[in-house]
Amino acid sequence: MYAVIDVLGSQVKIHEGDRIKVPRMKAESGEKVTLDRVLFVAQGQEVQVGTPQLEGATVEATVIGHGKDQKIFVFKMKRRKGYRKKTGHRQQFTELQIEGISFQDREANNGA
Repeated sequence: MYAVIDVLGSQVKIHEGDRIKVPRMKAESGEKVTLDRVLFVAQGQEVQVGTPQLEGATVEATVIGHGKDQKIFVFKMKRRKGYRKKTGHRQQFTELQIEGISFQDREANNGA
């Protein structure tokens, strides 16, 4: 089973047990978080796609920690003008451990 989720504007494909880096969240290390913006869930040949998100689908995750990614360099230059500028930044991230993906199929519940 895998899913595509939206975390603070970033779409990430996840499986159970994955460790992912997402933009920094306001959560403490060791805290459990529930991600409810699930866009897509697939289990075997069965696929559910949200419009834009699936109702009743959630992802449970644990915050492992926070950190800074590698430095990204930005270099600007105008030829023949003597203009050169080099800057950079390190993006902050939160590392999550995916504990489980839960999905309640509304169509299956209505047919029973």
